[in-house]
This record gives sequence, C-alpha cells and structure tokens, in this order.
Amino acid sequence: MEQRAFRRLIGPGPRNGPEQVLLAGLRVVAAGYGLAVRLRNFAYDRRLLPSVRVSVPVISVGNLTTGGTGKTPLVIWLYERLAARGRRCGILTRGYKSDAARLTDEPAILVKSCPDAHVVVDPDRVAGARRAIAEAGADVLLLDDGLQHRRLHRDLEIITIDATCPFGYGRMLPAGLLREPISALRRADAVVVTHYDHIEPARAQDLLREIAQQAGNAVIATAVHVHPDVRLSDGRTMSVEALKGRRLFAFCGIGNPDAFLDRLTRQGLTIVGRRIFNDHHSYTPADMAALQTQARHAGAEMLLCTEKDWDKTASPTRRTEEIPLACLRLRLEFADGADRIEALIDRTLSVEPTSEQP
Repeated sequence: MEQRAFRRLIGPGPRNGPEQVLLAGLRVVAAGYGLAVRLRNFAYDRRLLPSVRVSVPVISVGNLTTGGTGKTPLVIWLYERLAARGRRCGILTRGYKSDAARLTDEPAILVKSCPDAHVVVDPDRVAGARRAIAEAGADVLLLDDGLQHRRLHRDLEIITIDATCPFGYGRMLPAGLLREPISALRRADAVVVTHYDHIEPARAQDLLREIAQQAGNAVIATAVHVHPDVRLSDGRTMSVEALKGRRLFAFCGIGNPDAFLDRLTRQGLTIVGRRIFNDHHSYTPADMAALQTQARHAGAEMLLCTEKDWDKTASPTRRTEEIPLACLRLRLEFADGADRIEALIDRTLSVEPTSEQP
C-alpha cells in the first residue's frame, strides 16, 4: 500500500466498510507483533537474553515509531560533539537497501557528514562494533537506529520522538506506527523531541508532560530542523534565501514527507508542485523523467528534494536535465536541552573502558 494511504488508514478519521475490515485485520497482526516485542524486551530486561558489552562506550540513537523522527541528524550532531572532544568515532548502521558496493539513504549521508568517522554498515551490530574497534581504533561508537537492537549493550540510550506524530497513533505495527510500546521510554537516558516547531505551544507542553510521565528521570530536550544551504546538480551551493521567488517542484521519499513540505512553506518558498514517494524509494530513470515532465507542466524552475533522496536520483543525464535538480541540506538544532545532552555525553565518556564481555 502507498505510504500516505496507509497513514490515512491507520490514523484518525472516518473509514469506509472495507477499510474498517482491513484495519481490524491489521490490529490482530499488531497484537501478535506487540506480544513478541514485549516478550523479547522481558528476556533482555531479565538477562535471559544476553547483551554484549564491547570495550568502548556505545551511544544509541533510536525511536519508538517508523518514519522520520530525526535520528540521522542527531547522530551527526553527536558525532560533531565527539569529534570536538578528540574521540575516534565509529558509526554503526543497518544500512537499509545499502550494500558494500553502494551506500544509500542514511549511510551515504553519514559518510559525507561525518568525514573522520568509521561508518560500518552491518545488520549485526555486535559484529559491526568489533570491526569499528579493530579496523579504525574507534574509542566510542554511535549506534544508529539502535533502540530495537538490544544485543549490543549501550552506555547511553537516546530516543527521538517526532512531535507531529509522537506515539504512532497509539498502536503497534502494522495497525499503527509503533515499533516498541510507549513504555520503552523507561529505557531512555534522554528523549529528544524533534520537529518541535511544527506544533502549537499548548500541545507541545502537553506532549512534554506526557513524555516526562513515561520516561521517568530521563533528560528531555527539544530540537528543530534547519537548512544551512542548498546543493545543486553542478556541485555548487546556494543559500535557502536565494530560492525565494523561484518556482519549485518538491519531491521526496522519506518517512515524514509532510514535515519536509511544511518546512518549505515555513521558509517562504514557492512550491508549484509536489510528488511523494514511499520511504526509501529507489528512483529509476523513468521516475526522474516523469518528475521533469511534471515540473515542466507546473512551470517550475527547479526540482527540490531531501538529502536522503539526493544520491538515489543520480543518473547519466543529470547534467543535461532541462530543469535543474537541487537538494535541501538538513541539520539538527536544539531549542532546549543541548547542555544536558552534552553533560550525558561527558558522563558516558568518563567511564573507564573495559574488556569485552558476553
């Protein structure tokens, strides 16, 4: 099912008869999935399943829900703080749809944005951790998308929550967007609420109170996404301000497309057309030709996408495209709580290294 149609099905709002039947079936599957997740967490909590502790500190960044909660920008922010402290950082990522020959999506962004880090793409996070330590001499590890990967012990657990859809409609996959029950917030040392500027202040305060009730003594911080510049097909960069007044056709294949499109509007950009693909979409030459046609019919002067989409749009014809292609670069900026997150980092790094333990 197309991503936006799926969200309409599981989200609030009226449904017709067939949709209600389909959702009922999804809830049955979700009950089974939720039970499996809870049993697995119980086994790790009671140490019936062991977590492997490696010889360097591990900082995990994860989320409760599917979709774009801002994990990758937070990993980059953490890398920059660790690099400033003189640490040799390894980044462990599953690398969805990536392989040794070609990195896509988040791994490609991490390699470009964290130039001195050793990025290891491996679904087996323990094996990845050992490689980063042995091959690059990493003395601290960042575990990207790590909340569900409990086999690798972590010394600092950070959970990101998207303010616009914080709890995945309150149901587990596939009847909602939750990958973990909300009670998993109790495992967090810190919670970073992203897209904080996309909701009303009263709603934001209610959300912070609810997170505080669920997360106990965890540090709670808030963050927004900012765009430092725009990258063009020919390698040049330009300011976002320079895009104002231009007619833009926006497209993306990310977990939270509405947040991307909302940011464009908030920045005062003129969007004359848009197209949304499913998350992790792999663009084909036919897709790019269709986007060129749609943009031309809309009277657009430029095609604009996210960094996550950028590498997957590469084609031999990029230099001869009628309408130029650009991507909006993304960075995380804390609204509140950055100092408390940095204090947690320092506390984690101050722990004496140990030998690996099963």
